[in-house]
Amino acid sequence: MTRKMLMALAAAGSAAMLLGAFGFQYIGGLLPCAMCLWQRWPHAAAVLLGVIGMAVPHAIVAWAGALSAAVTSGLGAYHFGVEQKWWEGPTSCTGSGDALSGLTGNDLLSLDGPTGVILCDEIVWELFGITMAGYNFLISGVLALIWVAAALRKN
Repeated sequence: MTRKMLMALAAAGSAAMLLGAFGFQYIGGLLPCAMCLWQRWPHAAAVLLGVIGMAVPHAIVAWAGALSAAVTSGLGAYHFGVEQKWWEGPTSCTGSGDALSGLTGNDLLSLDGPTGVILCDEIVWELFGITMAGYNFLISGVLALIWVAAALRKN
C-alpha cells in the first residue's frame, strides 16, 4: 500500500470510531462522560490529518496522525483503568468527585435521579468484558500503527 492509501485507511478508521461514538450517543441513548469526549478530539484531528494527507502525503503528516491516534489510545487505556477501578480518575467525573455539583436538592431527591450526569468510572456498555474505552484503546493502537507504517513508507 502507498503512504496515501495507509493514511486514508487510518483516517477512515478514526472517522468510523467517531461515527460509532455518535451512534451510541444519539441512536443508542448512551450519553458520554467527560473522558469519552476527550477521546473524540484526537480522532477528529486524525480525520483532518487524513484529509490533509490526501493533498500533501508527507511523512510529517503521517507522524502527526500517529501521535493523534496514540493520544486517543492512551486516553482510552486511562479511561478503561478508571472504569475497572485500577486507579482513580479525575475527581470532576468520578463517583468520588464533584460531578454532581451544580444540581439542586430537588434534582438529588428526585426518584428519577439526575439526568445528563455520566460518571467516568461507571461502565455503560461492554462486550466480552471490554468497554467502549477499552475498544478505543485497542483500535486506536492499531490505527496508530497504520499511521506509523504510512510515515515509514517511501512513497
